[in-house]
Amino acid sequence: MTPTAKRNKRRHEAGQSLFPTAVSEEKLDEARRKSTFSGFRKRLQATGENQLQRSDLQPGSIIVQSKAAEHYIKGKEAVEKSEFEKAVVCFSKAIVLHPEQVQLHVSQGEAYIQLCDFQSAAECYKRACFLEPGAYNARLAFIYNQQGQCLFDGDLFLEALQAFRKAAELKPDDSTYRTRSLACLTAAGRHADCLKELNALITESPSAELYVFRARVHKVMNQTSCCVRDVKSALALDPTCREAEALLLQLKEASEEARQQAVLRMLSDNLQEALCLINTALESSPEDGRLYLFRGILYRRLKEFTSAIEDLVRAAELSEPEEKKVRKVKEETNESGYVQEEVQLQLALTYNDFAVQCFSRGLYAEATLLLNKAIKEEKNLAGLYLNRGDCFFKQGDWCYALLDYQQAEEMLSPDEPAVRLRLAVIHNTLGSFCFQDGRFQDAVDMFSLAIKYNPTVSQYYENRSKALRRVQNLRGAREDFLCMLILDPNNEEAPPMLMNLFPGSTMSEVMSSTKGRALRAELTETIQAWNSSSDPESLNKTLRKMTLTETRTERESSNLSEAAQELSLCVNVKDLQKIAKALLQVEDAVESFVPDCPVLHHNRTDHTSDCPPAASTPSTSTHPPSGDPSCPGSATQT
Repeated sequence: MTPTAKRNKRRHEAGQSLFPTAVSEEKLDEARRKSTFSGFRKRLQATGENQLQRSDLQPGSIIVQSKAAEHYIKGKEAVEKSEFEKAVVCFSKAIVLHPEQVQLHVSQGEAYIQLCDFQSAAECYKRACFLEPGAYNARLAFIYNQQGQCLFDGDLFLEALQAFRKAAELKPDDSTYRTRSLACLTAAGRHADCLKELNALITESPSAELYVFRARVHKVMNQTSCCVRDVKSALALDPTCREAEALLLQLKEASEEARQQAVLRMLSDNLQEALCLINTALESSPEDGRLYLFRGILYRRLKEFTSAIEDLVRAAELSEPEEKKVRKVKEETNESGYVQEEVQLQLALTYNDFAVQCFSRGLYAEATLLLNKAIKEEKNLAGLYLNRGDCFFKQGDWCYALLDYQQAEEMLSPDEPAVRLRLAVIHNTLGSFCFQDGRFQDAVDMFSLAIKYNPTVSQYYENRSKALRRVQNLRGAREDFLCMLILDPNNEEAPPMLMNLFPGSTMSEVMSSTKGRALRAELTETIQAWNSSSDPESLNKTLRKMTLTETRTERESSNLSEAAQELSLCVNVKDLQKIAKALLQVEDAVESFVPDCPVLHHNRTDHTSDCPPAASTPSTSTHPPSGDPSCPGSATQT
């Protein structure tokens, strides 16, 4: 028994139980057929009424109408029995006999729908719409939608696109069909066309769903920044949009994955690859301050300082605590504070590295400005003061250089070689200016400080000997002369100075004297003690140590130590070990020098070294090429 027959049987049994009747089922079916035939015949007659009024009815017209009604009845019976192929044939015969009857086309279309032949169903409804315009637009749109869905499932995206577009034309107010058309464009790879239509839709009526749709298209096209923008627009319109939240979570996960890969590349020193990965991470999370901080560090290591500074400033802006916004999770505040502290340190290092680059190119004023900014960001890095002191030195701002060197001395170990060598140089330079200005006692004091910081340079003893001779301290002048000979026996200034200090004596007699031997032993002991406490190899360790206030936390101290390990100096260790190979030629003397003056600026037009002069070892000699042997101002200074 067919399903239709079963349903009829159930309805019949139910009807008998509720409303008993003496009429048999056969008679009821006959009555239904007659009623259907009569109703259909009336519709046929109504359709051709106007024609009948204009002309006489042909003898066979009634027969044709009756036959069409008979085929229609058979088609309905076939539909009730789910024999849709037979129904289609019956309706087709009826349509041939009476093509102007709309109901015939509609019934045939419904039979085609049951057979999933949507193309034929659409043709039937198109004829019905032609006979009764607008009456069946909604149903025809539904048929096109079903056809498009089947084509889409079969990966026939362009054919499905045409079907959905036809449905949209019939029902322009229904956005569902337009959205499915966009899905077809996306699936067919026509992303540009899809974006064009999406832009038009969003302009007309923006919605969270459309923004999410466009965000996904942007993601497929690898336009991550546009994707993030659309996701945020969707959340702005509907904060509870789950699709937007899920897509935003995917973007954050992708960003974190790219960041971790960038860290691995940086650790393996593949900086360019790390930069590409962190750029990818930033596209997915453009407001993550940590990512800007990381990229700023990469730019600094790549010596792209302008880009590094821009990223670090951006990181600082994003990590600043919002006073009006209440933090619900304490860890978020701690993370923001950590980023803020790290940004300050990295900014200081970036300004410093930029300054070192300017220093190497002779741009000392620019380097000074950059170091001022670095010190403003971080005041506990001693290397910054050393570098700024070097810049002041190269510009002839001797007192400013001295102040910075002294500041670094307070922050570092007293025996730090980098500081002691610089202090020796600056005091020797200031002593030369005092000597040239006639302030011989001040010159003696400056040269004494130079010798205190670095007792291994013969030039300092030579200069102090000449200054002591001018203040009538002949004994001290002779002792310094002997020290000069011990450190540099081949000094060209030795013969004239010997004649002035030890007239009638030879160098061998002076050196072999009791005083000479005693001074040699004393000087040797002093130099050995100085070398043990000022080993240049300790620079990488001691210079990195900083004076931290008691209020700094353990993490802040650790951050400073790590940052200090990356600090670059204008003068490196190798330059500090080259004693007399980088000399400063003082050509112009200042007009006057006041020891307690806060600033002494001496402009010089010639710099013969790329860095402030460093001190020398006992095996190296420095001497003035010419001039008065008693005038240290005419000598080259280390």
